[in-house]
Amino acid sequence: MRIQDWFLTGDERGNPATRLDAWSTGNDVRPLVHGATYFAELKTRLEELEKGDLLLFADWRGDPDERLTEDGPGVGDAMAAAAGRGAVVRGLIWRSHLDQLRFSSAENRHLGEEIEAAGGQAVLDTRTKPGGSHHQKFVILRHTDPVKDVAFVGGIDLCHSRRDDVDHMGDPQACPMPEAYGERPPWHDIQVSIRGPAVAEVEKVFCERWEDPAPPTRDPLRRLRDHFDKMDDAPALPEAGAPPPPAGTHAVQILRTYPARRSAYPFAPEGERSVARAYHKVLGRARRLVYLEDQYLWSTDVIEPFARALEREPGLRMLIVVPRHPDQDGWLAGPASLIGRVEALDRLLTAGGDRVAIYDLENHQGTPVYVHAKACVVDDVWASVGSDNVNLRSWTNDSELSCAVLDEREDPRPPHGAAKFARELRLTLMSEHLDVPGAGAELDELCDPIAAFDAFAASAARLEAWHAGGGKGPRPPGRLRPHPVPELTRFRRLLASPLYRLAVDPDGRPASMRRSRRF
Repeated sequence: MRIQDWFLTGDERGNPATRLDAWSTGNDVRPLVHGATYFAELKTRLEELEKGDLLLFADWRGDPDERLTEDGPGVGDAMAAAAGRGAVVRGLIWRSHLDQLRFSSAENRHLGEEIEAAGGQAVLDTRTKPGGSHHQKFVILRHTDPVKDVAFVGGIDLCHSRRDDVDHMGDPQACPMPEAYGERPPWHDIQVSIRGPAVAEVEKVFCERWEDPAPPTRDPLRRLRDHFDKMDDAPALPEAGAPPPPAGTHAVQILRTYPARRSAYPFAPEGERSVARAYHKVLGRARRLVYLEDQYLWSTDVIEPFARALEREPGLRMLIVVPRHPDQDGWLAGPASLIGRVEALDRLLTAGGDRVAIYDLENHQGTPVYVHAKACVVDDVWASVGSDNVNLRSWTNDSELSCAVLDEREDPRPPHGAAKFARELRLTLMSEHLDVPGAGAELDELCDPIAAFDAFAASAARLEAWHAGGGKGPRPPGRLRPHPVPELTRFRRLLASPLYRLAVDPDGRPASMRRSRRF
């Protein structure tokens, strides 16, 4: 396996202005499945910060009172405590849209205020396209001893609803969600922990955004309020230390999305679409199995490389896990959230037929699990975990950050040619959804792509039959349900289409790229 066959080269990234290296080697990457797993580890690592250490983070939504463990502390208190011990704390928090639209402007400001009060610095950042968001979710901890340095990258915000675990009974501190998800919406999500030289690459991402000379907001009233709250300045960051020493066997590539902003990013004058370009490259190599967990799965432009892979490779299968219901349930917002998925599923099923299978999840009480994870594994070689969804918004319009991983170790189990990290990530996720033990012969059988594909189908069919029979007798193991293709009347689709195109899934590419459908 040659790294350049799977990762983008520097030229292929398409953004020569960035400080990022093409990739780094010698890293140790661990998947942290579930918010409770991530938050518990983050709590431990935050408590280790001392005077002179560095805490950098970026978030889409931050709730300062969200408890990192059942007994606390809250996110705000944990970061404030680190600042109180003398750690340098800096945060980039998306300012957010109105709370009335189910966003989080008040919570994000409160988190920033708590950090400021403790001696840290937080910027409420709207330096993106109008209507867009900063969707990156990462934390960097740098120490005077670089062996302890770590970065966390993925899809988990530091906010309500995320602290769920393998039982998926939901976070006691819940965000509003459609009624179908209950009072404590079950939540499936993934983050990764990174040690080694790649920590310095994630730090570069933060530094580039922090040092953007554009004002954090163009709104004069907000700028005035930020000034009085001391949230309008971005003091110089401490000089970046050398990359941490090698820690493992993983090559890591940092992938991003930035829109083509009118007042251009200095580090991405034409935007950056390395997330999209990476998918195009690896799907061009896919031969056996693409395993995808995604919150949205929208847009025919975005789904096209998946469809072309299915048309090119008659033996390729795709397993996809998505939420059963969208996160918006209004008469207009609900259909707007489904239009893109209707189009995407139609294209995939046309290309792959019965080699494509789409599922959603429920917990053992029958409550749907909201799939917020953004993870993909291709041929058990290339794996990606990040903030980016499979839609135009994530591939072109918002800021996103993803971690792609190649493992120099080959997994010894047949079929051969798989990388250890990618295969183990897929098996970890599949074992949960199938209620299969996390080790043993039953799990090893899932190494075979056809066996894995068939196991999902059989498990979902048994559970569907049990529900159809009124839930009589013992509930069969597994949490998978076949995901139905959404149905929308022509009238509702017509009404919702403008909202979908302009607000729900906007296209942030330059006009020339939109016309040519390139990324």
